[in-house]
Amino acid sequence: MADWSYWLAAAGVVVILELFSGTFYLLMIAIGLAAGSAAALLGLGEAVQLLVAAVVGVAATVALRRSRYGLTQQRVQAERDPNVNLDIGQTVHVPAWQDNAARVMYRGALWDVELAPGVSATPGQFVIREVRGSRLIVAA
Repeated sequence: MADWSYWLAAAGVVVILELFSGTFYLLMIAIGLAAGSAAALLGLGEAVQLLVAAVVGVAATVALRRSRYGLTQQRVQAERDPNVNLDIGQTVHVPAWQDNAARVMYRGALWDVELAPGVSATPGQFVIREVRGSRLIVAA
C-alpha cells in the first residue's frame, strides 16, 4: 500500500471517531491527515508529510476555535440557571422579614430566604432568583 492510502485510512478512522464524539475538532484533525495524504501523493518525504499534516491540523483547529462554531457558550452560574435548578422562577410567600432574612415553608421544608440587592423587605409574594445551598435569594 502507498503512503497516501495510510494517511487517508487514518483520516477515515478519525472521521468515524468524530461521529461518536459530536464535536468538530476531530474533523479538523482529519483534514490535517488528508493534507498529509496529499503531501504523500505529491511524493514528499515522510518528515514533510508529518509537518504538513500537523500544520494543517493545528491551523484548522485554531480556525474552528476562533469561529462562531468553536466558541464556548457563555457560562451561566448553576445557582441562577432555571435550566439547572427548577426552583428558580417559582414564587414563595414571605409573611415577615427580620434584618432582610426570613424562614419560609417551601416544598414541604423550611428554607432561609434572603433579599436580592435593591429589593425592599416587605411581606408578600417573591420570586426565587437564585438558590445558594439551602438559601433562597428572592426578588419582588
